Amino acid sequence: MSEKLWGGRFSGDANDLFLKLGASINVDIKMANEDIDGSVAHAKMLNHSGIITDDELNQIVSGLSEIKTEFNNGDLEFSYQNEDIHMNVESVLTEKIGPVAGKLHTARSRNDQVALDFHLYLKNRLPDIISLIKKFQDELVNLADQNVKTIMPGYTHLQHAQPISYAHYLMAYYEMLQRDVERFEFNQKHTDLSPIGAAALAGTTFPTDPHYTAGLLGFQKPYNNSIDAVSDRDFAIEFLSNASILMMHLSRLCEEICLWSSYEFKYIELSDEFSTGSSIMPQKKNPDMCELIRGKTGVVYGHLTALLATMKSLPLAYNKDLQEDKDGVFDTVENIAPILTLLTEMVATMKVNKDKMLESVQTDFSNATELADYLSAKGLPFRQAHRIAGELVAECINQGCYLQDLSLEKLHNYSELFEADIYEDLKPDVAIQRRRSFGSTGFTEVQKQINNAKLKGDH
Repeated sequence: MSEKLWGGRFSGDANDLFLKLGASINVDIKMANEDIDGSVAHAKMLNHSGIITDDELNQIVSGLSEIKTEFNNGDLEFSYQNEDIHMNVESVLTEKIGPVAGKLHTARSRNDQVALDFHLYLKNRLPDIISLIKKFQDELVNLADQNVKTIMPGYTHLQHAQPISYAHYLMAYYEMLQRDVERFEFNQKHTDLSPIGAAALAGTTFPTDPHYTAGLLGFQKPYNNSIDAVSDRDFAIEFLSNASILMMHLSRLCEEICLWSSYEFKYIELSDEFSTGSSIMPQKKNPDMCELIRGKTGVVYGHLTALLATMKSLPLAYNKDLQEDKDGVFDTVENIAPILTLLTEMVATMKVNKDKMLESVQTDFSNATELADYLSAKGLPFRQAHRIAGELVAECINQGCYLQDLSLEKLHNYSELFEADIYEDLKPDVAIQRRRSFGSTGFTEVQKQINNAKLKGDH
């Protein structure tokens, strides 16, 4: 007869290679604390419901407490022979307190147990991720507040478009991150459900109280349906989806940091703390961390795709495929935290080359829209004004000059509506300040965005 905890039905042990391939302890060991906490709560519920005695509860809780201490001190080794974290903990508990350990698994299954551990794992970490995003937002807001009147080119198609406040650019990322915060906060709602009490899939004949267990573990409530409880991984898919969107935002920022710190732009310079050199080219200062974050973004996308592919054809309720649901989530959690921390420190220590940014909008045609707006404000249909502005840009390119260099006489060749005040409108700072529409790049509007972000309380 098999000596496995589930081995009563079997006359012999499983193939060792089969056990190694099927074991998940190398992955779900990361949920050891959650597994023990869940078992303590389950034992207390069994006692609360009159299923185990006070003495049995004390033995079980005392044994689990010892296991948790030994595990966190690095004094406990688990074996693939026991397959997963649940069987390993129960096996060690049996060694410590004897047969009474077997009562712990009354009215539960590994199906609802692993779902519980997974919920607890994410439930415990989502607040930390949200906090790290907010800290990064703090730094962006601080940097924006210092650079309201720092002028840079705004881009479309990676071409100079219109002059903007650098703070306006930074606050765009703040807004992206705010949506990330809100997505992860909503993710908490679906993570904050307790599956324990569903047992294998059909519930139990024992007089259990899943609401009591949920309360002990800080969950809002138990699942309404026992089949859904053991088969649901929506909360994990939501997490990976939210993480993918977050990483996309961070990757876009990192791409621009790579561009802005290049020799061609020189808009910013990263601290030596967050740069690397070349093994052959001594002049190099590489934004390696930003490049690595771009690369890790693809890895997170892969984790999301993998879990979606795992789930797409699973019949209800539990299937062994679900053993593959955790590794991508764990890897994503373990990468997001240091990435957010590093980016926060990187942005806080980078140098902003304000003069270089300003120079870029003084030697381009990003003020061409000002010409069109000027004429349009004087009654000329905008399409005609747009054409004249375009013709003037072509004139400047042919002459090797910029719009502000053209004489009033030359401007009159295109429209008599031009007056001397056009040269004021063509200045980058004036062009920015004149934009007073809600959410625009005007210095006053940008400061409002910054102040509103600070008023939210967390920033």
